[in-house]
Formats: sequence, structure tokens, C-alpha cells
Amino acid sequence: MIAELGHFALILALLAAVVQGSLPMIGAARGNAAWMAVAQPAAVLQVVLVALSFAALTYVYVVSDFTVINVVENSHSAKPMLYKVTGVWGNHEGSMILWILILALFGSMVALFGSNLPPSLRARVLGVQAWIGIGFLLFTLLTSNPFLRVFPAPPDGRDLNPLLQDPGLAFHPPLLYAGYVGFSMAFSFAIAALIEGKLDAAWARWVRPWTLLAWAFLTAGIALGSWWAYYELGWGGWWFWDPVENVSFMPWLLGTALLHSAIVVEKRDALKVWTVLLAILTFSLSLMGTFIVRSGLLTSVHAFATDPERGFFILVLLLITIGGSLMLFALRAPVLKPGGLFSPVSREGGMVINNLLLAAGCATVFLGTLYPLFLEAVDGSKVSVGPPFFNATFVPLMVPLLFLMAFGPLMPWKRADLAGVLSRLKLAALGAVVAAGITLYMEQGGPILAVAAMGLAGWLFVASLVEWGDRIKLFRVPLGDSWRRARNLPRSSHGMTLAHSGMAIAAAGMIGASVWNLEEVRNLRPGESMEVAGYSYRLEGVAQLQGPNYLSDMATISVTRDGLPVAVLTPEKRLYPVQNMPTTEAGIHTTWVSDLYAVIGDSDGRGGWAVRIFHEPLVPWIWLGSLVMVLGGLVSLSDRRLRVGAPSRQAKAKAAPAGGHPAAAE
Repeated sequence: MIAELGHFALILALLAAVVQGSLPMIGAARGNAAWMAVAQPAAVLQVVLVALSFAALTYVYVVSDFTVINVVENSHSAKPMLYKVTGVWGNHEGSMILWILILALFGSMVALFGSNLPPSLRARVLGVQAWIGIGFLLFTLLTSNPFLRVFPAPPDGRDLNPLLQDPGLAFHPPLLYAGYVGFSMAFSFAIAALIEGKLDAAWARWVRPWTLLAWAFLTAGIALGSWWAYYELGWGGWWFWDPVENVSFMPWLLGTALLHSAIVVEKRDALKVWTVLLAILTFSLSLMGTFIVRSGLLTSVHAFATDPERGFFILVLLLITIGGSLMLFALRAPVLKPGGLFSPVSREGGMVINNLLLAAGCATVFLGTLYPLFLEAVDGSKVSVGPPFFNATFVPLMVPLLFLMAFGPLMPWKRADLAGVLSRLKLAALGAVVAAGITLYMEQGGPILAVAAMGLAGWLFVASLVEWGDRIKLFRVPLGDSWRRARNLPRSSHGMTLAHSGMAIAAAGMIGASVWNLEEVRNLRPGESMEVAGYSYRLEGVAQLQGPNYLSDMATISVTRDGLPVAVLTPEKRLYPVQNMPTTEAGIHTTWVSDLYAVIGDSDGRGGWAVRIFHEPLVPWIWLGSLVMVLGGLVSLSDRRLRVGAPSRQAKAKAAPAGGHPAAAE
């Protein structure tokens, strides 16, 4: 009965979306306020109905209702409760319900907190958002219904893919989807602006918080997925340029460009057409990622669907959404008024270069990801495009980007004095020299390009702090005055400093983990040791353990340095009997400067075990930097200027003296 209620709620949500996508749009075209007002209750009703459907699906997983075929195929009664719950979105059908729920949630947030929006714009934004929801609701109901029954019911389920039974990957999809779907709001605002033919600084201010929120979620999702791959797959790496990784990375690149170009629209009323195009392309890449992962084009732990019918449906949806939006852009963009002029050497000019490099980087990832799929579809040829291609094409584009990131925040709008900016970056240049010198000393001479790259990370980190210090006049006025200025700075300024410095930290981690990592594989018997990077790893023994739904061989490896104890690592090799699938659980000890990483392999049958040891310098900085970037995004989002509804409250505050006590407006 619960499953049927969930299915029925999904059908009602489709009807609510149809109302939300039709009446308000017609009302906006005719100037009918009553019809436009329908968008708000319809959006709220839709999210309530989708949430009810999602709750019903969660319930049948929690109680292990094996009369529902989706539960049979993706759960097991012995599975821990955490993975029963996260198993809801650990499959194709459930993940689509989560996708729709997040989409409806974003729409309802505009409905509830977008009272500062002009009624016609809000109606059109919610209408566009509803039509995206209609497409995915139809897709789910017609091809991916998660509530189908099976009779007779089997005694137990087939279990969830063991690789997904991990805390990191349990929460990775919701964060990633929140980023993917969050960009739908920027898309909806862009389409609404094209329909109205009006795009100004106020539009950019409304778009920025949604873009920032989506960017923060997507950053967290990508970082969490990278961390999961690092500690769960047992290969010691954090990024492999896998197509499934790339389809989440491409929207992040364009989303970062969108975030910066929206600032130019808000501050200088420039780059308007380009910003609208970025909003369309960013969400289009999110949709394309959904198609690639769920169409059967890719085979991976993330690629849930291999049904050609599903792939064809998503392809049609993709063509309608992307093709229709680009056609509208081609028709309406020429009527948008051009923005203000600016010198190439200015903050606007820096943003343009930032956008060009990010877009070019996205294009190289796009080409390397889709070209093999396209070639195989055309003539059946199989080519492999892996890390060497991306390292040779993408990385060189990011080097000038990191270098120029130091200049942009220090340059004024419209026109800048390059010599003056360079003089303010003397301390950043010193930071680069110090970082390169320390690296050269620690790594005994090279490679020289990696040493220079570490200097570049130091340059960006110190430059971010210099810009922040310059804003508060640090060391130029009394510290009390600097503290007062820091407290009065817009939070978006603090957020920018955090995001840029986080990027510098993450870049240093990527360089260290890619260039100076060490790997050693030995067959050890209990009591034997191996040396890696000055550490001694001794295999104390291997014990067999029984988990809730798996069997485990857990090794105990003691780590010492110069005879002093450092850590005890406990890597595992697990076997999940239901799916007869092994997994690896790495043993990791972090010093925050490097990771000591151990993996246990198979037994040789004579008392020996394959032991793989990695020494990963600076790798923790990758996720530390990512966390700082996310924090920067959230701090910026808390800026009153970016909070949805702030302009209307300001308007009320200005109007208050005419009608009573000013405090009444707060």
C-alpha cells in the first residue's frame, strides 16, 4: 500500500508540475496576476508530493519490503540500516526520484523566498523549472518506476553493489545532485530573462545566490567522490579522468565561470549575453552527464541504467531542453542591450580571461570524454583517452589561470594600473619563492616544473591573503581599526578570499600527490617488514572477521620511523557473499603533510600476503582545500546582499519612515 501511495504521489506531482508550467507562463504573457500567482502554491505542492513519494520509497527500503522489485534488486535484509536508507538513491530508479526531489525543492525555495522578484519573472522562472520537472517525472513514470511490485516475493534481496556500501559514496550522490540540479535555477532565470527580453544588474543579483549554492554543493560532491575513490578502491589515486568523473567536472568548470561573469553583470552591467549562454551551457552539461551515465554509454559503478529505451528518452529530453534553449538564445540574445565598456586591464578584463580559460578547459575535457564515445558510435572503433591526454591539454590551461587569479581581486573596475597591482603583489612573489625553495630543499632538486608549480600555489595563497589584508589596511592602521574594517567587510569578500586560498591549498595537494608519491608492493609474512619513504611497515598478522553482511581479512600493520611507533594500519579485503564481490578497505594514517597508505591483497597460500604501500605527500591538502573552497562559497552565500529577499527588506526599510517607526521595517 505504501508503494502505491508513493506512485500515486508521483503522478499527482506531475499534474502539479503541468499546472505550474502552464498557467503562470500564460499569465505572465497576458499580464494576468491571478494566473501568475498560481506558480507559488503549485511549486510548494509539487515538492510536498515528490517528498511524499521519496519517503514512501525510503520506507519500503527500511522495512525490506521485497514485494517491490526495486528493493529486491538493490537491498538485503542483512544490510546495515545506513545502507538500506542510502540504497534508495544507490540505483537508477531511486536516484531519479532524488533528482526530481532536489529540482522541486529548488523551485519551492524560489516560490517561498523569492518575494523580491518581479511577479512576471518569478512566474516564468517557476514555469521553466516546472517544465524541466515534467520531463523527468515523465521519464521516471514511463521508464523508471521504482514502485513496481513482484509476485511471488523472493525471501530476500540481491543486495546493493558493495562499492556503494560506504559512508563516502552514501552521501556523494545527494551532494552531486544538489550541484547538478542547482544549476537549473540559473538556467530557469536565463530562459525567463530571454523570454522577457530584459537582463540587468538586478537579474544578476537574483542569479548569483543560486549559482553559488549549486557551485558549493557540486564542489563538495566532487571532493567527496574523489576522497571515496582514494580510500575505497585501493589504488592510491584521487582522480583518474574517468568519464563519469569528467561529466561532473565539466559543469563545475562552467559553473565557476558563470559565478564570476554574473558578478560582472551585477557590478558593471557587462557580459550579459555571455552570462546567459553560460547559464544555459552549465545546466546543459549537467543534463548531458545524466544522459551519459544513465543511457548505457558508460559502464561503471555510477552507471545505473543500460536500457536503450531509457537512454533514448533522456536523449530526446536533452535535445528538446538544450536545442530549445539555444534556439531561444539565438533569437532573443541580439535584442539584449550591450553593457558597459571597460579596459582590457581591469577587473572585468581579468574576469573575461578567467572565463576564457575555464571554458577552454571545459572544452578539452568535453572533447576527451565524448570523442571516444562518438567514434565508437560512428564506426565501432575503440580509442582510449586517459590521463596523458588530459594532463597534456587541461593542465597547461590551468597554470595561467592560477597565476592570473592573484591579479583579478586587486584590480579596480573599468580600468587598472598594472604597475600598481604588481607592486602590491611583491609579498605574493616572495611567497612563491619561499614555497618553491622549501619544495626544492625537501625534494632534493626536482622535478623543476613541479617545484615551479608549488611556487605558483604559494603565489596564489599569499596573494589571496594580501588582497584581504589590503581591504582591511592591515599593518597600515592600528589593529583595532583593521579588526573593525574586517567585521564590516561584506561576507562575500571573506568568501572570495577563502575560495581562492582553498584553491591554492588544493592545487599544492594535487601537485604533491601526483609528482612525489611512492608505491611499493611486497609479499610479506607475519613479522616481516618493508621500507617506504623512511617508514618501516611490519605485518603483524591477518585476522578473519565477520561483518554484518560481509567476510573480511583484516591485516594489522605497525608503522615506525627511526624505531619510534607512528601508527597502526588495519587494511581489509572484504567479500560480500550475496553478490560474491570483493572490495578493498585501505588502511590510512594521515600526518596532514602526507598519508601513509596500506592495502592488503590476496594470500599466496603459504602464509604470505600481498601488501601494497603508498606514500602520498600532501594528498590531504586536496580535500582540505576543497573544504575551504566550499566554506568560502557558504560564507559568501551568507552575505546579506546575496540572500534571497534582501532587496525587498531594504526597500521596506527605506519606506518605513513615511509610515511609522523605522524599526518596524526590520
